[in-house]
Amino acid sequence: MTPRASGHTAVMNQRSEAPDSADDFPTPPWSTRALLVDVLPRLGLSIEGARVWEPAAGRGIMSMVIEEFGAHVFASDVSEYGCTIAGDRVLDAVGSFVGEGPDVAQWRCRGAAPLDWVITNPPFRLAADFFERGIAEAERVALLVRSNWAEGVDRYERIFSKHPPLAVAQFVERVPMVRGRWDPDASTATAYAWFVWQRDSMIETRMLWIPPGRRQALTRPDDVRRFALQEAT
Repeated sequence: MTPRASGHTAVMNQRSEAPDSADDFPTPPWSTRALLVDVLPRLGLSIEGARVWEPAAGRGIMSMVIEEFGAHVFASDVSEYGCTIAGDRVLDAVGSFVGEGPDVAQWRCRGAAPLDWVITNPPFRLAADFFERGIAEAERVALLVRSNWAEGVDRYERIFSKHPPLAVAQFVERVPMVRGRWDPDASTATAYAWFVWQRDSMIETRMLWIPPGRRQALTRPDDVRRFALQEAT
């Protein structure tokens, strides 16, 4: 099902993307802050001073929110999407995070210092590939995915049986995502969760809940100004 072209778009759980789609659904800034404020502290973790790669950075919203918390962020994506966000740098590199060939993005600090985190909202159909490269590159990985990503024999055998997450943090309220832009007034029927891993950890996965009211509490007064899209002409 494709999103309705209206100001209050509901992206349904049965949404499907064409194989060559860029899957351009910008992440609401408050949902990234929920990871950093509500989830990581409960795991004894922080990104302050950390080296973070956001490899599906798109229009730059998630990467700029991560920088608010004192991390050093490298932002890349397979496309520049023909737009910028006023007043801020969007991408450090253009290239795919998965696959093979010269168009695959490489972290700029390779060989100089270890990468601490990969944090991203990946294309759903490529989320397993994003995880596998992410955990090979970084000490920790956090993916924002639809909640039903926890289902499926293939993902269990490929990922969860070998790499159990440190935590699955379920949003109690919905996280609306709209094709091509962030709409602060959008709604959705799709449930999302943050999955967080630490390399070589085999501890029992913690199930956490991100409480209601975080959309209002973690949306900042200047978010609309900062993340308003300026389409290229």
